[in-house]
Amino acid sequence: MGIGGIGMSALARYFHHQGYPVFGYDRTPSPLTRELEKEGIDITYTDAERMLYGLGLDRFCTLVVRTPAVPEDCEIYTYFRKKGFDIRKRAEVLGIVTRGEASGNVGEASGEGGKQMKALCVAGTHGKTTTSTMIAHLMNGGNEAASESHAGVNAFLGGISENYHTNLLLSKESEYVVVEADEYDRSFHHLTPYISVVTAVDADHLDIYGTPEAYREAFAHYTSLITGALVMKHGIELEPRLREGVKCYTYGVEESRELRAESREPRAESQEAGMPDFYAKNIRIADGQIVFDFKMPDGEIKDVQLGVPVWVNIENAVAAMAVAHLCGVKDETMREAMASFKGVQRRFNIHVNTPKVAYIDDYAHHPQEIATAIDSIRKLFPERKLIGVFQPHLYTRTRDFADGFRAVLGTLDECVLLPIYPAREEPIEGVTSEMLGGEVVEKPALVAELKRRVQESHEPVVVLTVGAGDIDRLVPEITRALKEE
Repeated sequence: MGIGGIGMSALARYFHHQGYPVFGYDRTPSPLTRELEKEGIDITYTDAERMLYGLGLDRFCTLVVRTPAVPEDCEIYTYFRKKGFDIRKRAEVLGIVTRGEASGNVGEASGEGGKQMKALCVAGTHGKTTTSTMIAHLMNGGNEAASESHAGVNAFLGGISENYHTNLLLSKESEYVVVEADEYDRSFHHLTPYISVVTAVDADHLDIYGTPEAYREAFAHYTSLITGALVMKHGIELEPRLREGVKCYTYGVEESRELRAESREPRAESQEAGMPDFYAKNIRIADGQIVFDFKMPDGEIKDVQLGVPVWVNIENAVAAMAVAHLCGVKDETMREAMASFKGVQRRFNIHVNTPKVAYIDDYAHHPQEIATAIDSIRKLFPERKLIGVFQPHLYTRTRDFADGFRAVLGTLDECVLLPIYPAREEPIEGVTSEMLGGEVVEKPALVAELKRRVQESHEPVVVLTVGAGDIDRLVPEITRALKEE
């Protein structure tokens, strides 16, 4: 239920590969649901109990997996509840599958013989999808020839990898599984990480947590679930609650001098006092490329080139390489894999890059994420005007972070806003896109509006579209329009 979601679709693909009949419901068709249908998964877009008739569903041998985005009054969901079906949250099922546990209806679907896997998880407010996809690529040895079901590592990703064109990788040999640990609705508490990265704990999802303190407490509890090692960004506001014997490493970028000098306990010895255990140094940006040296507690890898040369990816790469190093991936394999990494769909994808106009699309939907995207663009295109288009995601997030959104959107040269994408929420009185500043346009008028602004500009332009709603449906049309300029 909600099969078109990125995490749900990965689980659907997993069970389909295991030979189970899979049936899905989603509110609207999308490129992802169309791909699932091509792979042989039946999907309905009609919320009606009658759509289940004829499927032969038996509550004793059918598992219902639900995303929280599916509303309580969904007719199909109501039917399953009323009939007593086994209904599980996506994160709960993901935890069962990755632990290899035999439990109820998912027992037989948890890998061959219930194979126990070591989960390499990535948690944090920002950077989860890119970092986890980097880890999967590193653990796969950068082998782009790997297919969805014949890879060197198992992975349930929160985005479509540009290297593998899927969000699921399966391996019969590997003991590792890469997982994006989502904090929404405390989903990541269902996981048992072997190694976990924590990228950031900037408050989000306050509709669930209420306060920033409660949000950070959820991460502290999450660290207590780790069985091997924690790799956390140096200086974040998190006090790990680790089990005895679990190691703590920090990571960062040498150039960001806000790195805190004090060490945390327990943590690994660092060769240089006050520096993280893993960090990037000697960063060089030239000719559209980013190269750095990767410092480890026990060595150094020189001249690591980023396949996706975006500033924020330096930090993501350091975290991913730290995990791969702890799992025994060889230095030269990591260097080659980072150079061949192509990124993730909707994570700072450059769709147009001409002397007159560049067009970049990004999933950013939190003030800090938007700030990071803007900062990366300013570094890549320092002389260009920046026109930003933002589609706010959720009424509660727009309300809770209105000041932050106004501040960061104010750093754009020009700002265009779309109406709020509600997802699972009902409107909140007084909460609109207008409260964030900038001109609000409706989706059907956006492409023409952007084309006009580019045409009227007397200087080269970068167009940035950001948001976690359905703004991505406009990317192909925007790309075609701006390529003509």
